[in-house]
Amino acid sequence: MKSNAKILNAIKYVGGIVLTMGIITFLLGFFEKGSSVLTPIGIGTVMGAIFIFLMGVFFVATEEMLEKIDKGIAIAPIKIK
Repeated sequence: MKSNAKILNAIKYVGGIVLTMGIITFLLGFFEKGSSVLTPIGIGTVMGAIFIFLMGVFFVATEEMLEKIDKGIAIAPIKIK
């Protein structure tokens, strides 16, 4: 359970840093005079940060569900005569 919290915190911080960098890059490119290549790079970085966060949350949720799953009862094979 504690490893899930550590992974979730790491994903939160990495996603937040990448999101902040993407927003700054987008704003620099958007408000710069003339044509700027930074605007699409900023948009892509923001989308990447969202993707990182969603995939990280998905992996944490999957791991937690796998830990809680009931393994079930072993069924003996049926002998056919």
